[in-house]
Amino acid sequence: MTNQFKSIAIALIGAVILFASSCKKDNNKVVKDGIQRSEIILTEMSGAAIEAHGDHFHGLTDLTAGTTVVIKFDENGKATANGHLHLEADAIYKLELKAWDHTGKEVQNQFIESKAAADQFKAFLTGGNFILNKDSKTESGAIFQPRETTYADGTAVTGQYETTGVLSYLTIGADNQGPTKQITYVMRKLEPGLKAKITRSDWNDIDYASRFAGQDVLKLKFEVHVEKGHAH
Repeated sequence: MTNQFKSIAIALIGAVILFASSCKKDNNKVVKDGIQRSEIILTEMSGAAIEAHGDHFHGLTDLTAGTTVVIKFDENGKATANGHLHLEADAIYKLELKAWDHTGKEVQNQFIESKAAADQFKAFLTGGNFILNKDSKTESGAIFQPRETTYADGTAVTGQYETTGVLSYLTIGADNQGPTKQITYVMRKLEPGLKAKITRSDWNDIDYASRFAGQDVLKLKFEVHVEKGHAH
């Protein structure tokens, strides 16, 4: 009987060790924080009334969608597909952000979930050494205009200071033709009260981080080569 009890005790101890080891392995399966992959969807748009005007566009209604290209990025913001684009100088593009977390959940609408949430975020498009349209003598410069009209909860976005940049419109302009330009789409989480101070002229500011305190949530890097008569 003694040997039998010893065998049972050893078996129980082994089971406990195996269970503890299994639990430890499960505890190590931690889901990472942050965004696991992202996409920027660029769609060329046309319309009878659409045109560049100063720091923004006129006629962003009743548009017709043309060619679409999808730039894909890994968790470090490095382009994994279509990271070098050939864009038409005078074309106007709709720019849409998509993002997924490490569980595979689509999360870009968290930036614009409600006004309270969106007040913390703003998109910038840095690099390129662009001539901005507001500084162009021929209205042939670059514009990046965040353009949400509703938050994800269905309430209305009111005016330029509430827009975020999950949905935007972009033109590079004939003034910026030439060599390939390195640019970065940035989604920045801002300190309270700063979003209302960001104007339509600040989107390409190289000093955005020092002017608007906060943390970059996304930095998506890609290249554009702009010429008249170019396709993607």
